[in-house]
Amino acid sequence: MSHSETNKPQVTEGESYTAAVITVSDRCSRGEREDASGPALAELLGEKGYRVVSTSVVPDERPQIEAAIREAAAADVALVVTTGGTGFSPRDVTPEATAAVCERMAPGIPEAMRTASMAITPHACLSREAAGILGGTLVVNLPGSPKAACENISAVIGPIAHGLRILRGGPADCAAERR
Repeated sequence: MSHSETNKPQVTEGESYTAAVITVSDRCSRGEREDASGPALAELLGEKGYRVVSTSVVPDERPQIEAAIREAAAADVALVVTTGGTGFSPRDVTPEATAAVCERMAPGIPEAMRTASMAITPHACLSREAAGILGGTLVVNLPGSPKAACENISAVIGPIAHGLRILRGGPADCAAERR
């Protein structure tokens, strides 16, 4: 590593962005199953320097998913991650709820997550995650399994921190940062 590379800040080092974790699950919301993905994501985000300011569990219902995302954005949370509701089941509506509330979509994030996941399982191509921007909040959908959710967010955590710096008013000269 050259001297300039050792002094270059890591994209996740020292970040103090807030995060909210929303678990989307009928069974968890009814107390029939313990939420494992939400706590796993909260722990991972904390390890990466995010301040997890809220966690919640909602059923697979678009109005409740949309309300939870809007509430986090209204509280000026920088990053909202959802876990669950991204598959092919008729009740899996998290991507639709996300698209309904976001002002701009960020398709590269789920594309990168699916690409990374394809190296682990061929079923990754069946995941329908979405990502988008609502005001100054980035919303990222993740699968419902704790392992898959953590693998997916880990694949994009660096670029997400860079995107949040720009979204939240930091320097936008991306070319200058790659020196």
